Amino acid sequence: MKLLYILLSLLLLLLIWSGINPKEQFTWFLEVAPAVIGVLILILTFKKFQFTNLVYILIFFQCAILIIGGHYTYAEVPLFDWIRDTFHQSRNNYDKLGHFAQGFVPAMIARELVLRKKVVLKKNWLFFIVVCIALAISAAYELIEWGVSVLSGEGGDSFLGTQGYIWDTQSDMLFALIGAILAVIILSRIHDKQISKCRK
Repeated sequence: MKLLYILLSLLLLLLIWSGINPKEQFTWFLEVAPAVIGVLILILTFKKFQFTNLVYILIFFQCAILIIGGHYTYAEVPLFDWIRDTFHQSRNNYDKLGHFAQGFVPAMIARELVLRKKVVLKKNWLFFIVVCIALAISAAYELIEWGVSVLSGEGGDSFLGTQGYIWDTQSDMLFALIGAILAVIILSRIHDKQISKCRK
């Protein structure tokens, strides 16, 4: 429980920092809204379902990525400007980190829900179903980005964040897919140990 209070406090501090003079107010709102909504859902459902510490830590990092991206806009996060310039890249790739996490973290959330709610009884289907769920979430987010950009015109361009890259949407989903696959491969054993200690 102490860990959760620490993570929540750090997120609140990060959110306050992020909201002070963000690069673009509208983009800030669009980027941080999923993090705020997600955390509120976790708080409201906490008594009914508590995730493992591993998943809560991953959610923290996912929210932090969104909140930092909201402050600077994804295309202008300073560290990734430095990476772009140092390694002679053509664009700021902070959004790729965000989309990698968008596959990595939801895969572990989905894995825990599917296992603990006994949605999948045959474990040999688990990998496939979890990765598909993560990829579906990524595709849904791309549709939301497209819809916001169409409805808001130039105001949504920073949220869309293509930086002139024609294959941005497809590469975003690819990074989410890679993230989901790696999450399940790397963390399944640790995750299973933590799940075994949870109340059903």
